[in-house]
Amino acid sequence: MEHAISENVYAGNAMTRRMYFQYGVLLPRSPFGHVDQSIGKNTAAGNLGMIEPTRYVAKDFETITIDGVKMEFQNTPGTEAPAEMNTYFPELKAFWAAENITGTIHNIYTLRGALVRDALSWSKHINTALYRYGQNVEVLFASHSWPRWGNDRIQEIMRTQRDTYAHLNNEVLHHANQGVTINEIHNVYKLPESLQKQWAAHSYHGSEEHNSRAVINRYLGYWDANPATLIPLSPRDSAPLYVEMMGGSTKILAKGQELYAAGKYREAMEILNKLVYAEPDNAQAKDLLADVFEQIGYQKESPSVRNSFLGAAYELRHGMPAGASPKSSGPDLIKAMSTELWLNSLAISMDSKKAAGMKFIINLLTPDNGEKFVIELNHSALTNIKGQQAQQADLTITLNRVDLEQVMGGQTTFEALIKAGKANFAGDRKPFDQLRSVLTRFTPDFEMMPGTKPKTEPKEKTVPAAVKDPFEVNELADPAG
Repeated sequence: MEHAISENVYAGNAMTRRMYFQYGVLLPRSPFGHVDQSIGKNTAAGNLGMIEPTRYVAKDFETITIDGVKMEFQNTPGTEAPAEMNTYFPELKAFWAAENITGTIHNIYTLRGALVRDALSWSKHINTALYRYGQNVEVLFASHSWPRWGNDRIQEIMRTQRDTYAHLNNEVLHHANQGVTINEIHNVYKLPESLQKQWAAHSYHGSEEHNSRAVINRYLGYWDANPATLIPLSPRDSAPLYVEMMGGSTKILAKGQELYAAGKYREAMEILNKLVYAEPDNAQAKDLLADVFEQIGYQKESPSVRNSFLGAAYELRHGMPAGASPKSSGPDLIKAMSTELWLNSLAISMDSKKAAGMKFIINLLTPDNGEKFVIELNHSALTNIKGQQAQQADLTITLNRVDLEQVMGGQTTFEALIKAGKANFAGDRKPFDQLRSVLTRFTPDFEMMPGTKPKTEPKEKTVPAAVKDPFEVNELADPAG
């Protein structure tokens, strides 16, 4: 439950914004726009829900009979998700492979943002399944894939996926140990020809380019060991220098058009991207870069990569998206979020500059579930510790967890709960008011391409959105796909 929620909370606002590129949220459904979502035709648009498990699988393998059906669960942590598992149905000779064995190579790094996954562990867990179950399986099915029938075919698929993840891990590290860096590996790494001939080894979701970079990032980090890239200028600061040295926008546009006409799209991207960062209001430059992005996107097998290029092209031409993002929260997800996770998210949403000089200690008690916390603001950092109470707290807040969930979900406020006798503040209220004053409501409205944010308010006045309580949970990221 912790992994299911936390991955989409801490950087949830940024992930929500980035999904506009990976998932092609704005793209028209056409041969020139959104054609697929890799492991599904599209992402779901309805409200998300979650049912808390009544039983957890803690061991590597556990056999449980549910409603008369015998199942053996295989824990596979560190594969497609930090907490993941496969399931074998021995009486049916059927194997459910979750998202570990699908009709494509998955993401070692997902472009919307998530923790980098472990390609070697992924391969080893598939190998375990192959030798523990694969000799007897007659049907293989998965969360986002079609079923495969017949033991020979199933073993072929399992070996293909096992070997693809293993080759990715091993070959990338082979190159890394010979000096190939994170900024070069995507131009060097290639699948062997034998795997290229296997459909299940193709990049219909992940891609060789961003997966190979992810392996190096997992083991060596983002730095390529060149000091020039360790503390680089921000693109907006470096771009004007490049444009000046290249002779200005006219020359860059002419060369960019020449490269585009010659089909040298990545070379054109290199110089036009600098121009757009230097001159974000240059419509001609943005349109030409959008043309380049489209051509690169059309060539990509992975819809995530394709959508990212086409999504950026869309925003360069039409500006940032307006309106509400797909809904990705709800009562079930709020209930599933632990109090500690909520407190951690408050610390992320706190504006530390506004909190400079503030210092306080708050005790938090939720009697209905027996939890207690100490919340401390010091040195512009908000910290919490579970299971403790401070002897000299400035304020003690007591309310039931079930009522706190109403605050987290935006259905009520602390003030309303106090008036209703459902929350008690003992001590100095000032720390609570200070904390409220420095919390930020995140909105997924930042630029990802320069010059795409509207500079003026729309002519038609819209009804202002209701002011949200700063203690309400910021929108969770959409984990779909």
